[in-house]
Amino acid sequence: MLYWLLKYIFLGPWLRLIFRPVVEGAEHVPNEGPAIIASNHISFSDSIFMPLMVKRKVIFVAKAEYFTGRGLKGLLTRLFFAGVGTIPVDRSGGRAAQAAIDTGLRILGEGKLFGIYPEGTRSPDGRLYRGKTGVARLALESGAPVIPVAMLNADEIQPPGTIIPKIRRARIRFGSPMDFSRYAGMAGDRFIERAVTDEIMYELMTLSGREYVDVYAQKVKAQQSKVAKAEREPAGPTASLAA
Repeated sequence: MLYWLLKYIFLGPWLRLIFRPVVEGAEHVPNEGPAIIASNHISFSDSIFMPLMVKRKVIFVAKAEYFTGRGLKGLLTRLFFAGVGTIPVDRSGGRAAQAAIDTGLRILGEGKLFGIYPEGTRSPDGRLYRGKTGVARLALESGAPVIPVAMLNADEIQPPGTIIPKIRRARIRFGSPMDFSRYAGMAGDRFIERAVTDEIMYELMTLSGREYVDVYAQKVKAQQSKVAKAEREPAGPTASLAA
C-alpha cells in the first residue's frame, strides 16, 4: 500500500513535475506475467526513477542492514526501502547471492516483475562493468524474459555520494525483451550463464552508450578504497627520514 501511495500521491507526482522523465520503449515491459528488469546502475536515484516509470510494481532485493538502522536516519531508510517494494536479504554467512536468487525466483514464480542490477553495485565512474551471472541464473531457471533498461543520466542528476539531486530531465531507455529459452534446462552451466550475462551486458552497453569495462565494479571499488586508505594513513618512520 505504501508503495502505491508513494508512487501516485506523495512522491511520484512531484518527481514527474520536477524531473519530467523522458522514457523510451516502456511498451516493452509486459502488462502481465513475470519478467526480469535488468538495469545498469549509476546512481542511488536509479531505484526511484525507473520503478516510477513502470506501471507495474518492480520488486528489488537489498541487504538487510538497510532495514535495521537506528535513529531517524535508520527509520527513514527503512521506510523508503519498504515503501518502494524492496525485500531485505540476509547477507551473513556468504549466502547473499543465493538468497537474492531464491527471492527473485519466488517473485517471478508469482508472476511479478523482479528488478536487478547485474553489475551488483553502483558504477564507480559511470562506465558499465562486467555483469554477475545471477541474472542469467534467474532467467534460465524461471524462463522469464529479460527487459534491459538503461539509466541514461541519473548520475548527472544525483552523482554518487551526493544527497540533494540536481534538477535535470531524467532519461530512461527500455530495450526489447530478451528470450533465453534456447538454453532451457542449462541453468548451472557456468559457460552458458556467462554467455547469457554477457549478452545482457552488451545490450545494456548498446542502450546506454556507456563504455564497457570487463572487470567487476566491486573490484575497482575495492582498489579505490585501498588507495584512499593508504593516502589517509600518516607516513611511517622510513618515509619521514627520506623526506
